[in-house]
Amino acid sequence: MIERKIAAEVANNIRYFPAIGIIGPRQVGKTTLAKTLQKRLEKPSVYLDLELDEDIIRLQNAQSYLQSHQDKCVIIDEIQLMPSLFPLLRALIDQARVPARFLILGSASPVIIRQSSETLAGRIAYNELAPLSLSEIQPTGITMTEHWFRGGFPNALLAPTDEVANTWLRNFANTFMEKDLKAMGYEISVQTMSKLYRMVAHVHGQIQNASSLSQSLGISSPTVSKYLDLLEGGFLIHRLQPYYVNVGKRLVKSPKIYFRDTGLLHHLSNISSFEALQGNQLIGASWEGYVMEQIKRALDESWQFYYYRTVAGAETDFILISPNGIMTCIEIKYSTAPVITKGFYQSIEDLKPVHQYVIVPSGSPYFFNDKLKVRSLKDFLEYELGIIN
Repeated sequence: MIERKIAAEVANNIRYFPAIGIIGPRQVGKTTLAKTLQKRLEKPSVYLDLELDEDIIRLQNAQSYLQSHQDKCVIIDEIQLMPSLFPLLRALIDQARVPARFLILGSASPVIIRQSSETLAGRIAYNELAPLSLSEIQPTGITMTEHWFRGGFPNALLAPTDEVANTWLRNFANTFMEKDLKAMGYEISVQTMSKLYRMVAHVHGQIQNASSLSQSLGISSPTVSKYLDLLEGGFLIHRLQPYYVNVGKRLVKSPKIYFRDTGLLHHLSNISSFEALQGNQLIGASWEGYVMEQIKRALDESWQFYYYRTVAGAETDFILISPNGIMTCIEIKYSTAPVITKGFYQSIEDLKPVHQYVIVPSGSPYFFNDKLKVRSLKDFLEYELGIIN
């Protein structure tokens, strides 16, 4: 079994917080992680899956049932399917505030966080479990190329062939549209969401333009924004916000949009193999999104992430700001001999970062000039992250 990075953090939280939440997309390993932690608990436990009728029946009188297991850690999977539990959990925690009363798992962050923010504030610690990261798969022998092309969902990454991986990704995408959104109470046209999926894949790495998407889909811009919120809340896309700074220049102020998992991106773009990706115009944007996601996964929530672009053309792909306020500017290139544009140098002059890098797929590190270092993604993750903090 592949060791998950957040396992130690969740284990530490269990020792202190009355409620612990593990959130993330479906099929990413939340249940597996919870059952692994269950074996290590210092108290007895009971596991409930709200997708099973028999467990729903157990909670018909939820207060009585949960009170009867007051001495145990109650693990509740897919809790977003029964949001009425949140006020009850708060009341039970306040009656007996001890660590590890509840371990809750969920696949829909908007629902869970909206409910818990009103009821479990100060009582719960949340941890996001994302698809497998490059750092997590290092001991397995899976190559970066395989991970980049298939993405980090375990069932896709570990599939015997690209065809099987693609079939799994198709089923995953359909399940989110046809089942998960409806289970959360959202009445959304599957046909419209399917079109939006593929349109977002087409504009992966570009500035979000809700007006253009709305015209193509035949729905209003507010509706497009709502649907994008659902995709982001379902952990499928990420909107990278622009960096605002008073430099006396006109700045682009809309977010850039990325699929978080490149395997899903490639499936939705009908790219069936890594060889096919090599000849596809999406390859540069795919690599850019992959690099960003792996860097974000290697850092914690105290970091800030942006991009920078002026109307005149100065641009930095990725800005990292450490908890100490140290800025790093990163240009991402799918080339072992990258060409650096005038726009990047102009952005460096505007922002004056402490560190600046160009990240490429492979190769030995070298300097473009006294400050601009070229690093492979693996080397950047292994050797440079400690420096930029």
